[in-house]
Amino acid sequence: MSHDIELLHADRFPGLTDQVDYAYAATVRAPARTIFTAGACPLDADGVTVAIGDYAGQAEQVMRNLIAALRGAGAALTDVVKTTVYVASSEQADLVAAWDVVRAHFGDHDAPSTLLGVTVLGYPGQLVEVEAVAVTA
Repeated sequence: MSHDIELLHADRFPGLTDQVDYAYAATVRAPARTIFTAGACPLDADGVTVAIGDYAGQAEQVMRNLIAALRGAGAALTDVVKTTVYVASSEQADLVAAWDVVRAHFGDHDAPSTLLGVTVLGYPGQLVEVEAVAVTA
């Protein structure tokens, strides 16, 4: 993790439960370079949606694409300070299937994230999308 990023968990926030396994907030010391990604989608190099009907399979492709976009902008997953994960489903199990893949890619880097179930995403057959904000020195 970059020395300019501090991830804050429940022990830093009186009144918030410590029964969750994610960071509540992140702080960044200036000066810093901020990178905002578009939502990474489950598209292959030909622009075709992969893993139709498979939340975890699409999340894998999404994370590969997010890593590539961050790399292209001069950043890495360890520079991410916030993500939003969109899952086209009203079933909590589907959200968890996608989230487990996203979380595994981040490993010990526990950036704050919002996980949302949505009605539809932009590409035919698309089930998962992840956008991120990253900060580098």
